[in-house]
Amino acid sequence: MNPESEHLESARASWAKFSLVEQMANIGSEVGRALRAKDNQTRYWGAVVRALDLFYLTIEDPRWKGRRREILRVRELFAAAALGSDEFKTSLQDLDRYFDCFIWLARSDR
Repeated sequence: MNPESEHLESARASWAKFSLVEQMANIGSEVGRALRAKDNQTRYWGAVVRALDLFYLTIEDPRWKGRRREILRVRELFAAAALGSDEFKTSLQDLDRYFDCFIWLARSDR
């Protein structure tokens, strides 16, 4: 089993305990890590893969069925930005700001 699969499996066990805000905040943390690691390819792609794993877990969570379209759209924007595409005119910096709201909300709920 590769490290990314191990991350996905270990995250799956506790993921359902998190609210949508907490899940999105955790994805946002990986987006931020990717942004900060742009000049270290190993760290960059590790953060990208972990973010995509967390998107996958959030999308498969049946509680967010009504929010799936939004989550899928953000994942699409993230994947494009991570690959350096400007198709959607959205950068990792833009997405980092988007996820900051979830991080702030998750921290305020504690």
